[in-house]
Amino acid sequence: MNQPSRHEAQQRADQIRVFQRELAQLESEGVLALSAEQGRRVDEHHRQLLGQYAQSFDIDRDQRASQMSLGMRIASLFGALALSASVFFLFYQFWGWLATGVQVTILIAAPLLMLGVTLLIQRRDSSGYFAKLAALVTFACFVLNISMLGQIFNITPSDKALLPWAALAFLLAYACDLRLLLVAGILCLIAYVSARTGTWGGMYWLSFGQRPENFFPAALLLLVVPQFVPHRRFADFPPMYRIFGLLAFFLPVLVMGNWGYSSYLDWDVDLVEGFYQVVGFVTSALAVWLGVRRQWPEVINTGVTFFIIFLYTKIFDWWWEVMPKYLFFLVLGLVAVLFLVVLKRLRANDYKLLKGDAS
Repeated sequence: MNQPSRHEAQQRADQIRVFQRELAQLESEGVLALSAEQGRRVDEHHRQLLGQYAQSFDIDRDQRASQMSLGMRIASLFGALALSASVFFLFYQFWGWLATGVQVTILIAAPLLMLGVTLLIQRRDSSGYFAKLAALVTFACFVLNISMLGQIFNITPSDKALLPWAALAFLLAYACDLRLLLVAGILCLIAYVSARTGTWGGMYWLSFGQRPENFFPAALLLLVVPQFVPHRRFADFPPMYRIFGLLAFFLPVLVMGNWGYSSYLDWDVDLVEGFYQVVGFVTSALAVWLGVRRQWPEVINTGVTFFIIFLYTKIFDWWWEVMPKYLFFLVLGLVAVLFLVVLKRLRANDYKLLKGDAS
């Protein structure tokens, strides 16, 4: 039997808690009653599993532990932000008193030292909270130090700095199973790919946001990654790629559907806006369909959200000026009811498909 990941161990522990509550409910209703021997064997098996998982991964064995873990995650995040701010102000407090050679040595050594500390803590901290705190401080040190090295040697700012930032963020995210650093790496990657796309189009790299289509290659890359890179031990990571991939696509489409002059397309502005409005409706509807098909709730939610945004934006363009306000908002309410009916029908059809597969 393969060693489960922390996510899988926590998922199994949650299933055990749900099973125990349901079994107690069934016994109280007289539907099912295990024999004393069967109950003892089941309880013993669950105790052994939870003990192994708690020893290996420090999982939440009950609801109280789960609530405390949430507090620990919040404390870890605030601790990392506070320590990062401390490092930042420490550097700037004494920076002018140090020689250039000492400054460079500190800037190179600090992130390497923090990386070693993070990996050391990762090996000894089964809970992962202290390792995640150290990982966030490591990333903050690296970003700060790259920026300050550029200032020391008067290096022209470049989008190339985003690439090592993204690389370290991904390394720490996968080493420490940290979604926050995964998001940081994804954002750095989006900015780098979009800036590169803009420079290939003849733009200065900091101006890449003036052409929203620069984000499309990054969106495609993020949507493709979970399909070709296995994430068995990081089950929470693929949804993050899909969410930010969809955001990197739908947000530029939304912008160009309302401000067509920002597009690369050498068309009439009204034609550009109409084209991207159609693209927004079609692709958001496809996202909902694909999310239902693949059972990706994050894709369904993102697709539904943007379909509603595209629709409400168009309704506003059409009827805000010509309709009485009470009638306008009545139409919005009826549209919301229509969405509820459609989504309810989709959910019912999905349940029928699952029931058919089970049979």
